[in-house]
Amino acid sequence: MKAGLLADPGRLAVDERPDPTPGPGDVIVSLAACGICGSDLEKVKGNYRATQVIGHEPVGTVAAIGAGVTGLAVGTRVFAHHHVPCYACPACHSGAYTYCPSYTKTNLDPGGFSERFRVPAVNVSRGAVLPLAPMVSWDEGVLLEPAGCALTALRTIGLPPATSVMILGLGPVGILYARLARALGAGWIGGADPSAPRRTVAGRRGADATVDPHNVEKVRQLVQLATGGRGVDLAVVATSAGSAVPLAVSLVRRGGTVNLFGLPEAGSHLEEDLQQLYLRGVKIIPTYATTERDISEVHALLAAKRLEVHDLVTHRFPLEKLPEAFQLAAQPDKALKVIVTGPAFSG
Repeated sequence: MKAGLLADPGRLAVDERPDPTPGPGDVIVSLAACGICGSDLEKVKGNYRATQVIGHEPVGTVAAIGAGVTGLAVGTRVFAHHHVPCYACPACHSGAYTYCPSYTKTNLDPGGFSERFRVPAVNVSRGAVLPLAPMVSWDEGVLLEPAGCALTALRTIGLPPATSVMILGLGPVGILYARLARALGAGWIGGADPSAPRRTVAGRRGADATVDPHNVEKVRQLVQLATGGRGVDLAVVATSAGSAVPLAVSLVRRGGTVNLFGLPEAGSHLEEDLQQLYLRGVKIIPTYATTERDISEVHALLAAKRLEVHDLVTHRFPLEKLPEAFQLAAQPDKALKVIVTGPAFSG
């Protein structure tokens, strides 16, 4: 079978690999589609330390089932989540499931950009293989994981009714964050991104107003006008650009929250006046990844048509053109969400 792999930092390869076979409790999935995430792009650049496996937004059909697996059948349309927590350690007991020490040690084999991949028994046993509702398309299924990351963030932070939100970075996950916040009852939502096409898409169903962050003063004016000079309740850093963090801090009200949501560049640092953070009561909360529980809730929102995401997919490439797909995904003015298709894809 063909498998898209990270050969070295900066180099992708589509290699031939043996077809995976299921051990006890495992599930083999035939790939329909897998989205290219910003963290995949960072792995290619060598800017991601947690894991070097690429492809973690895959949907497909169950191709084979190992002994002991229940509730799934060959041919079932599914989403497969790559990481699962143990639910037994101190981090899990506190509700910080994605910071479980074993979380990133679980993964798809050999990764989501493969014609067929193995979902290990530990993932299967914890509900990480989610059957897709008939009304949830492949394109929508691909966006379950990034939307789940936004839901995990909002649950961690809390989203009281009518919360004002400013999102810095309107890539696919930033737009998903805006749309999910809207669906969950946020009040005013603003967004900032250098890409005019991305600002346009963000304004369709999520953001009330958008602005180019190159003009920092306009960003501040937008927030001040929308909040009566108070600042937003929540500023979300949905980009790896380190310069966005001090801007986010300056945009929140007294007692407000900054969510470090996007993957920061390795080695980047935050320089802030700690006394000012102290006196203003600004909370800086990082959130990372998601769980199968939150993905399941996003799936319910999609099935009920409370969340619309299908328009975010702008390009599709067959697996053998994985390098070209990554090249396009790295150009924000030319593409929004790029997905890679496999043998189970149709429609």
